[in-house]
Amino acid sequence: MVVNHIKNKRIENIKLSEEQLLEILNNCKRCHASEYAKWTSGGHSVDYEHIFLNAKHNSTEQINYDCLRCHGMFFEGNVGNVIEPMNIKGPWKLKKMKMATNPAIPCLACHLIHQDGTPQVRPDYSDPKTVFYQKKGAISKLGFYDRHEKVFYPVTQLPQLNLWEGERKVKVSDDPLLRNCVQCHAPNAQHQAGTSDDRTPRGVHEGLSCMDCHEPHSNDARNSCALCHPAISNCKLDVTKMNTSFADAKSVNNIHFVACIDCHKGLRPKNRGNAIKVVYK
Repeated sequence: MVVNHIKNKRIENIKLSEEQLLEILNNCKRCHASEYAKWTSGGHSVDYEHIFLNAKHNSTEQINYDCLRCHGMFFEGNVGNVIEPMNIKGPWKLKKMKMATNPAIPCLACHLIHQDGTPQVRPDYSDPKTVFYQKKGAISKLGFYDRHEKVFYPVTQLPQLNLWEGERKVKVSDDPLLRNCVQCHAPNAQHQAGTSDDRTPRGVHEGLSCMDCHEPHSNDARNSCALCHPAISNCKLDVTKMNTSFADAKSVNNIHFVACIDCHKGLRPKNRGNAIKVVYK
């Protein structure tokens, strides 16, 4: 890189090792301290040890070569170089214990350092339209790094998700940021909603984007209900105290797929508790 710089030779496709990327991550937090703190408190800061030495997961799902597509996408090698044995019996161990605390989903898994476009400019303050109404939005630096192609794809180049619930097509938000989420939180090959790791909103929240509820860096969604719902709903239920966590397999209020009929059982509320019969076809 130094030689190319001295020769004024421009190399666009610069490849960095995982070790170099982790050094960059330490530089990220110097300016983005708040974002780094939120990332640290969220699930995306998980390390190799907690991903690949999870006995419950490893004993129910076979470790395979596609694991690194979302967990460890910058690792130089395949999953066989990360963990052994490659079975569902265990016991499992990392081949290089020094990588145990390395983040499996670093900042650069979703963020592009450089981007195409033009720099932002100051608006014409004499014309209010250019200050807000006609102000051009910045191109998102969010994207997805494909470890197989070794290419970073901006969200604007990622495909829109086609999702189905049986034979019914599910309405999916056109928010380009959602396209990035579903690269990892994706349905099965048949694009059936709720399969694999798909968490695309359905039911009463169908059409919403992930970003409508989740804080971008920490993924915290605890305060999102209050953004749209009053504390006491028309059903006289305190939505802030409802069990809406996807982590609870028994929750009937999972915000990713809860539907009206899950609570009303064919009845539509009317006049504070009185209900009328509704026939669902």
